[in-house]
Amino acid sequence: MTTVHTVRTYKSSEPLASADQLAGKLAALAAEQDRPLDVAAVDMVINRIIDNAAVATASIGRAPVVSARGQAEAHPYSPGATVFGLPQIQRVSPEWAAWANGVAVRELDYHDTFLAADYSHPGDNIAPILAVAQHTGQDGAQLLKGLLTGYEIQIDLVRAICLHEHKIDHVAHLGPSAAAGIGTLLRLPTETIFQAIGQALHTTTATRQSRKGEISTWKAHAPAFAGKMAVEAVDRAMRGQTSPSPIYEGEDGFIAWLLSGPDARYQVPLPDGGEALTGILDSYTKEHSAEYQAQAWIDLARRLGTERPELRDPANIASIVLHTSHHTHYVIGSGANDPQKYDPTASRETLDHSIPYIVAVALQDGGWHHVDSYAPERAARPDTVALWHKITTTEDAEWTRRYHSLDISEKAFGGRIEIELTNGERVVDEIAVADAHPLGARPFGRAEYEHKLRILADGVLADEEVDRFLALAARLPELSADELGGLTVTPLTPPPAAPKGLF
Repeated sequence: MTTVHTVRTYKSSEPLASADQLAGKLAALAAEQDRPLDVAAVDMVINRIIDNAAVATASIGRAPVVSARGQAEAHPYSPGATVFGLPQIQRVSPEWAAWANGVAVRELDYHDTFLAADYSHPGDNIAPILAVAQHTGQDGAQLLKGLLTGYEIQIDLVRAICLHEHKIDHVAHLGPSAAAGIGTLLRLPTETIFQAIGQALHTTTATRQSRKGEISTWKAHAPAFAGKMAVEAVDRAMRGQTSPSPIYEGEDGFIAWLLSGPDARYQVPLPDGGEALTGILDSYTKEHSAEYQAQAWIDLARRLGTERPELRDPANIASIVLHTSHHTHYVIGSGANDPQKYDPTASRETLDHSIPYIVAVALQDGGWHHVDSYAPERAARPDTVALWHKITTTEDAEWTRRYHSLDISEKAFGGRIEIELTNGERVVDEIAVADAHPLGARPFGRAEYEHKLRILADGVLADEEVDRFLALAARLPELSADELGGLTVTPLTPPPAAPKGLF
């Protein structure tokens, strides 16, 4: 069963015990060690470990990842934790492993997602929790529990508390979830986890400017920073240090000043004691390296371009309008009023958040590639630019309603495309969810996750290294502490050296 908890602000004159605070309820959830395990949820944790390794492998040589790995290498530690791209025997301090691996996973915007009241990439919990597991000698069964907690808490917060309407970045839900997951991993008492959650939230609240305008490399670093802060918050809490309280409900706290204010009420659903943690099953991964709201549009565009090749020629197109949700229109569509979303010289991070660009390329190419589709020469191709500038978005109330629906059977992230051809013909089609979505045309299962790793590892990892990793990940609940160190990948050739900084 699930209980919905009402969360509101309290005046300083109204005492609120830690157990009655949202952070206290999250901590109590995390402290419970004897919950039953759901077989499907366990299987999905393994899938997401594979998924993270796949996208980290594909980004090993990219500049933000090289930089973050270099910072981690400057902090060697024993026992420590592993870093994607380095030999297994090379260990660094766990907070820096969380940082480097978090950047590697997030760089290509290519791993899992959950969207409800807010947005999230719950797979960002894996790097910090795994790093602490390796550092402290936990086994696979305990890591599994920690990851289920991290996923559950982040997803439950995202179901209920909207950050983006207040221009707060979604990693503010990640700091607390990762801290809670580490608390489960380490079997920490409720009070210690409570203090860590408060510190993690307090130190990971930032604005959404990192996803606005000319999007920078910080987009990849933001969740890694939250994971690193979660590790440090747990360390401080274990040393007896306390956090601002009530962190969510306080008179000068998170809800009162950063969210909807003193009169706000949030309804946060949390599984009851003794219940299996299955939140991970409501999340979904990406087949394509792009913002999640673009996944279904890529699938629709590549199908239309294949079925109707004439749609690829801008000379044949008068206009293309995407009728879609509020979020898609205002964040990655023309409703954002960001000129950069139509700029062929824009950064990869910006093009990743431009649905007009993405639809144009997917329509012309009949597919999507995590590198080639963003190449400067691809973005600057004259016929692509011409087609791109004929594509706009508009909010459609029904697609917005379906986007926010809590009913998984109708929740949708796509929309309706209306193409006006120069000869007067109209082409109208629609798609609700991506092909890889659990309700899509080709839902992802273990075989698809493994295939994704093999595709992205081609030329980067030896086949034997891929086989080794997949065999190990499949045995997650049975892994010993020593074996847990193998949940990393080492490339065929050493990745580029990091640029010099302070360390």
